Amino acid sequence: MRRALAAASLLLLAGCSTTVQGTPTAATFDGSGNPDLRKLLTECDAVSDDQIAKTVGGDAIARAFFGAICRWDVAGPAGTVKVSFNWFENGSLDVERRTNEQLEYTVGDITVQGRKAIRVQPPGDPASCGVSAGSPDSGVVGWWVQYQPGSAHPDPCEAATALMDLTINLAR
Repeated sequence: MRRALAAASLLLLAGCSTTVQGTPTAATFDGSGNPDLRKLLTECDAVSDDQIAKTVGGDAIARAFFGAICRWDVAGPAGTVKVSFNWFENGSLDVERRTNEQLEYTVGDITVQGRKAIRVQPPGDPASCGVSAGSPDSGVVGWWVQYQPGSAHPDPCEAATALMDLTINLAR
């Protein structure tokens, strides 16, 4: 039985192996790598780090995560502020609205630079707010600002709306 199991394991491993031709190279993010990847994650640079920090009332900013959703931690008088940006190329404002309504968030219609948008707040959390709008290209973009609960902080909805205003303005 042990020999049969060992033989089956070797056949399985041999059947799954492949040889890749070429020379391995380190990945780079300085624009000198694969031309198809040069603009990967540039959506996260739609608004500069300094503008984000200033908008939410912070003094220092650190990039926390970049992907389909970009995140920053901003330090300032109100403590650490969590800021998120998303750009869903195949999303829509209607889907964002329905999703937030299903989460039982408060959803309201607003406009940002004449563009239809929604403002979203979770129930019982006046320290958090998000704003989503149709993207300048395709899909939907959104900003989320979350101050520390209980801290003295500016209006998170004003900050999220200001970040959206900067995003839409830069896209013109």
